[in-house]
Amino acid sequence: MPYDLSDKLVIAISSRALFDLETENTIYDEQGVDAYSQYQRLHETDALQPGTAFPLVKALLRLNDLIPDRRLVEVVVISRNTPDTGLRAFNAIAAHKLDISRAAFTGGAATAPYLQAFKIDLFLSRDTRDVQDAIDAGVAAAQLYTAPLQYNAPEKQIRIAFDGDAVLFSPESERIFAEKGLEAFARHEQRHRNKAMKEGPFAKLLLALSAIQKQFPANECPVRIAIVTARNSPAHQRVIHTLRTWNVTVDEAFFLGGLKKTEVLQAFGAHMFFDDQEGHVETAAVVVPSGRVPYKGGALAAPARKTGAAGRP
Repeated sequence: MPYDLSDKLVIAISSRALFDLETENTIYDEQGVDAYSQYQRLHETDALQPGTAFPLVKALLRLNDLIPDRRLVEVVVISRNTPDTGLRAFNAIAAHKLDISRAAFTGGAATAPYLQAFKIDLFLSRDTRDVQDAIDAGVAAAQLYTAPLQYNAPEKQIRIAFDGDAVLFSPESERIFAEKGLEAFARHEQRHRNKAMKEGPFAKLLLALSAIQKQFPANECPVRIAIVTARNSPAHQRVIHTLRTWNVTVDEAFFLGGLKKTEVLQAFGAHMFFDDQEGHVETAAVVVPSGRVPYKGGALAAPARKTGAAGRP
């Protein structure tokens, strides 16, 4: 029987998101593909240090040890590397004893067409273009920022934090705020406080994580979820109603009303924080691993918002 991924949380990750390949990426950008390929061959047995997503991936893979004869998570490396240059990533996977056995190396071709083939629930990359293509194809994806210099991952729980609008929920309310301002947003949310929001790009990921949570006793659950949003009262009512409609109970929620998110995220100890706003991600990335979730089509409303720097995955 073919191996079935449909009942698992499937994470796709680029080699540069999993490992620190910034020196190699600079060689690629400044000297070209031949110099990059030669460097990777010369150093293919050298140790690679963890990248931004390494703590999250390592923690997620530990879930497979908790229920006998049941794998909850699969991780697939999906990268624009060639099979030849990708060998270094697999050597590093073996060196770090990560339970990852599947990969797609596209040799410079777009990665998005292969995400559906691997039944991907979440794609993590350092490359703006590949993340945008994934979002446009309907796959949850985030462009990861450089890992914090001082970060210690929680050891006993996986802790994931989400922004709300345009990440978990549809960008409808965010669009009203962007086009008409805070007062119009507040009136809209109060008027629709008992109407569930539509799903955003990360809604299915939230539902998948919630399904994993329900397989464990509440006081022993290895996954903890938080919403960290700029919303405040009374706009919080619609968030709670939406989660109830989805039959999802988040463990923690912070309605900050414009306060900075960094201190809360650091206290929560997030393995990863997902937000659609570049400014929020830039500040959060100083204290916890963070990823920016782009809008479908690349912009919320005209004019298009700036995107982060691109790089080879």
